Amino acid sequence: MTDVDRGDPGLTITLVWSPAERVVESTVLRLPSGSTVQAALTASGRDWGASPKLGVWGRKVALDDVLRDGDRLEIYRPLTVDPKRARRERFSRQGARTAGLFARRRPGSTPRR
Repeated sequence: MTDVDRGDPGLTITLVWSPAERVVESTVLRLPSGSTVQAALTASGRDWGASPKLGVWGRKVALDDVLRDGDRLEIYRPLTVDPKRARRERFSRQGARTAGLFARRRPGSTPRR
């Protein structure tokens, strides 16, 4: 019998991960109060590898951090493309006219000289 079964209100945690690009999966876990990130990963029943990158609501957490009710535990995949390189490629495809702070001008405005 777990602490949740004994009348402890426990925690409700949402576990979110992305197995592939543009795919997001989630599951809701019920855990005893005072559970850690490690306990949530174990309770999920999945193998997350040796040291997954983890966060709660976008903030980095360690395996021994204690979770709170309503937390969204996120498991991050490694980046597949360097963000700087992706920006350069996107800029080269779009061109200078469609990028940047002043790419869109109001009707009737003229560029400064």
